[in-house]
Amino acid sequence: MKQFQHLGAYGLIIKESSILLIKKVGGPYDGKLDLPGGTIEFSETPEATLVRELKEEVGIDVINFELFDGNSITFEWIHKDELEKGHHLGFFYLIKDYKGNIKNDISIDNVNDDSKGAMFYNINELHKKDLSNIAILEIEKLGYTLKD
Repeated sequence: MKQFQHLGAYGLIIKESSILLIKKVGGPYDGKLDLPGGTIEFSETPEATLVRELKEEVGIDVINFELFDGNSITFEWIHKDELEKGHHLGFFYLIKDYKGNIKNDISIDNVNDDSKGAMFYNINELHKKDLSNIAILEIEKLGYTLKD
């Protein structure tokens, strides 16, 4: 079985009991709701990744944030007819302030390759089956209970 690791930085934007999530395209979370963020590029800090990825995937400029968690999950998925095991590691930041308008419809291109846009979702109405594993982990770590 092929194994791979993914290291990323992600933003947690909470307003009252809603959370900002992206509509994921491609990869093991295709069709799921996920946290905005993504891969830490070579020589990039997690903080720089956070700012860049939220601009690309959501259309906002992050102004103020703080580290909330560093964590990981493992998962299996079928990729090109082969079972693969992934280890998804991330730095998770609470976004305290940002400027700009959240784009709920973004085109897939060379800069943004996996988000079809973002919007706020009521956390109390979310079902685990609709979320990426990493989103489930962090939403529950924030103290919320998700529906099965």
